[in-house]
Amino acid sequence: MRQLQVLVGDEAREAVSEIFDEEGVDSIRQEAWTDGRRQWLFSAPVPSDSIGYLLGRLDEAGVDTEQYTVIGSLESAITPNNEALQARFASDFDPLTQPELRSKATDMSSDPTSFLSMIFLSAVIAVVGLLMDSPAIVVGSMVIAPIVGPVLTATVGAATGDQRMLLDSIWLQAGGLAMAVAGATLFSGIVSLTGFMPKQLAVTSIELIGVRLSPGLLSVTVGLASGAAGAFGLTTKGPTSLIGVMIAAALIPAAATTGIAIVWREPRLALGSLLLLVVTMVLINLGSAAVLLAMGYRPDESGWLLGSTSRRETVAVIATAVALLVIIGTVGVGAAQQIGFDRQVTTEVDGLADHPDYQSIDPLAVRTEYSDDTFLGQPETVTVHFAYTGSGDPPAVADELEGRISTATGEPVTVRTSFTEYTRTSSLAESNTTTQRLAEPEPTTAAEQPQ
Repeated sequence: MRQLQVLVGDEAREAVSEIFDEEGVDSIRQEAWTDGRRQWLFSAPVPSDSIGYLLGRLDEAGVDTEQYTVIGSLESAITPNNEALQARFASDFDPLTQPELRSKATDMSSDPTSFLSMIFLSAVIAVVGLLMDSPAIVVGSMVIAPIVGPVLTATVGAATGDQRMLLDSIWLQAGGLAMAVAGATLFSGIVSLTGFMPKQLAVTSIELIGVRLSPGLLSVTVGLASGAAGAFGLTTKGPTSLIGVMIAAALIPAAATTGIAIVWREPRLALGSLLLLVVTMVLINLGSAAVLLAMGYRPDESGWLLGSTSRRETVAVIATAVALLVIIGTVGVGAAQQIGFDRQVTTEVDGLADHPDYQSIDPLAVRTEYSDDTFLGQPETVTVHFAYTGSGDPPAVADELEGRISTATGEPVTVRTSFTEYTRTSSLAESNTTTQRLAEPEPTTAAEQPQ
């Protein structure tokens, strides 16, 4: 429920009364004097999903709702027509009005000191989770990261024409990402220098870190979808805390990975995860802004983007936009190449598994590692993990798979394979019982030697 209050002059009193009577809204009309002029304050309890509709009707009737309109929360109301009005709008989806949207977004913002402190702590926790390869700890770091606030306030500012909200949120996002990387780097350095983790640790072998080597199709999807979900959730009356966790999930682990890679001197990982971080942040903002624009939110006046900003802010915004476009374009080309390569590798792995000679193996996971000698790297190693249900030793498929991939992609790569062996009992009573043991990786073959 909402409490809708509208202040109008004598000339609009009858129009408001007629609209509320037609719609079955139970309202109270009070006489009010402002600046020596008599006006009328209409106050009515209405369903949350009726606000946009009622304000639209008032605007169509020529009522100036910009003069004085208050929309407040209400626990419940007992009025003659309340139940009928509730039932009428029960199945309607009516997004928040622009004033409500700006107000909700503003409530999500926090002061820079608190925001940066929480981002710093979340990055530290994420480093711990990544180095321990603990998904639970990494999820915990996402929960406390308040990154959803500046993301959604930026897109609300862009969609509604609030220039100050937009610019302040952009700078806060940039500062938050910088603080996350700095915090992760500082804590990773402390962990390395104090000997809690070996300096020779192959951080890329940690699964939670290795998956963030570079932007890809899935990371692009996560960024766009989480931004869109955040914006859609913001336009409703519900909370956005859980959506904030999803947005943080796309950003905080990538920032922590960048810090770890810097300390462990992994330039490829550092560059790839940093690009992943920046591109994901941009895509989250784009996904969020696209949803708000698609839902009909628009600035109130033309020339809103740079109309009232200083020349320095204008130049900074344009320069930032150009830099981001260049980064996204470059990463987009590289990511498209990597996506194409990964798809071809998956096709060849599936083709091998479908061969009559290899019916006892099923691919479980495929992972590609890229070299450090170019900006976005060239495919260097393909690791395939199979499930094996045959008898005896697993088949030696590395050589054949290496040939298939190199022929199909034109890229000389090293192929490594590992197997998880499953042994099923022959008894019908125990036919559903499966035991599992990890098989030792195949001995290194010629296909596994550096090309």
